[in-house]
Amino acid sequence: MVKIAYILLCHKDPESIVQQANGLTSAGDFISIHFDAKAAADDFKQIKQALGDNPNVTFAKRIKCGWGEWSLVQASLNAIKAAEEAFAEATHFYMVSGDCMAIKPASYAHRFLEERNRDFVECEDFFASDWIKVGLKEERLIYKHWFNERKNKPLFYASLNVQQKFGLKRSIPKDIEMRIGSQWWCLRRKTIEAILEFTKQRKDVMNFFKTTWIPDETFFQTLVCHLVPVEEIDARTLTFLMFSDYGMPVTFFNDQYELLLSQEHLFARKISSHATELKERLSQLYTGPDVDLTITNEGRRLYEYLTKRGRHGRRYAERFWETEASIGRERELLIVVCKKWHVAKRYLDAVSKQAGINGIAYLFDEDNTGLPDVGGIEKTIDKRGRHRRSFVRMLYEDMSTDRLLICLDPANIDVLDDFYGDRATVKTLEISCSYTNDYIRGHAIRSGIANENSSDDALARLVPTVRQDLAFESDRIRDRNFPHLYSISDKHSPEANMMQISAFLDIGEDKARQIAETPYLFAD
Repeated sequence: MVKIAYILLCHKDPESIVQQANGLTSAGDFISIHFDAKAAADDFKQIKQALGDNPNVTFAKRIKCGWGEWSLVQASLNAIKAAEEAFAEATHFYMVSGDCMAIKPASYAHRFLEERNRDFVECEDFFASDWIKVGLKEERLIYKHWFNERKNKPLFYASLNVQQKFGLKRSIPKDIEMRIGSQWWCLRRKTIEAILEFTKQRKDVMNFFKTTWIPDETFFQTLVCHLVPVEEIDARTLTFLMFSDYGMPVTFFNDQYELLLSQEHLFARKISSHATELKERLSQLYTGPDVDLTITNEGRRLYEYLTKRGRHGRRYAERFWETEASIGRERELLIVVCKKWHVAKRYLDAVSKQAGINGIAYLFDEDNTGLPDVGGIEKTIDKRGRHRRSFVRMLYEDMSTDRLLICLDPANIDVLDDFYGDRATVKTLEISCSYTNDYIRGHAIRSGIANENSSDDALARLVPTVRQDLAFESDRIRDRNFPHLYSISDKHSPEANMMQISAFLDIGEDKARQIAETPYLFAD
């Protein structure tokens, strides 16, 4: 039977720590608390008094901790030793912080771990992976670090510079393969016992880690991979956490309860200290009965979509192939812009039948668009987009035409910008469509913002944002003031649409009317 010993490192907010400890132990689990020795003595006294009668709580030997230092690993080891000695029934040891909360019932967590005889720890190859995005990498290991980078920045970098200048590199213990990952792990008891025994036997490795930088991201990760067969390791964290573009942890608030429950993880970090309603609901969830859960694991996709949709990159200059390659001054490029691809494709077919103009649907948006063989550049969207003008020029030449009609998703504003910078005559027709809430929900699923298992509540909250995005894409095109910009709409009469089609394609009104009256042109 699974019993979890939670390893809690904390340094503030004694009331929340007491609440967290009582909540996690109420389902029969245990907790070992390390409260930073730098914190107020009265705060620690308050915690001990409040939890003193709880037999499932123990306290670790306290030390002063500093971010990036060995002290964080030592504090973890102190808490692990205290838990290992106090709780003989503990089968798993789970590292948490004061900002973590369970996002599944205890019964679910116990069943999850019982069904999987694994250690859960993110442990990527230190040198081969790109886990470290910026800053020091191998320097963390091959040089010794005695000073805290945040508290003693001048000394930290002076020490590093001296070692680099005089070539004072050191070797990594030969039998150790360095790993790196999140410090929020969950390990089986036998793994914890093996680690504690290793710390007694391998003083050389311990001395090495004591002067590495940010060892809490490498110590346990490396030792688990050294001591445990690879088939018994699940290289991921069971704690759901995200980081912003600026490397800061994403904080969760009251309105994100459903989102957190839909993740495949057991815990989440960080829960806002002000999210009292969320904390209360999660506390009741952990100690309550099993509930029906729909796991969509869509949190990161939703976060990326909702936070990054307003950021638009800009290039410093045109690429060399864009300045030197041209579609051709004598050619005409007709671009149909429409969010509903099936509507644009119907229009394309109608134009081909009524006006005899060659057309290709969504060549920069859709992988399997039917394209002629032009030397391999047509194989993928990435290749087509890398040399857009050269690619389209090849299509003109292959089709032996000077007029070509293509379809484009309105999100691809950079493609429009690109072609309007060419010597060719470029004309654009925007097909405006109405969007029902059901269509927008379907669009969110098709585009990967949500998925088939997303709750109705999550989809409903997305609808206004997606609708606003669609309007923004249209406004952005119109704000460019492109020449030769035309528009038809499902809200306009065929007569009004016919006039725009006639001007766009430069064809007579009879043919334009037949195109405008295409049966079910705007139908979903």
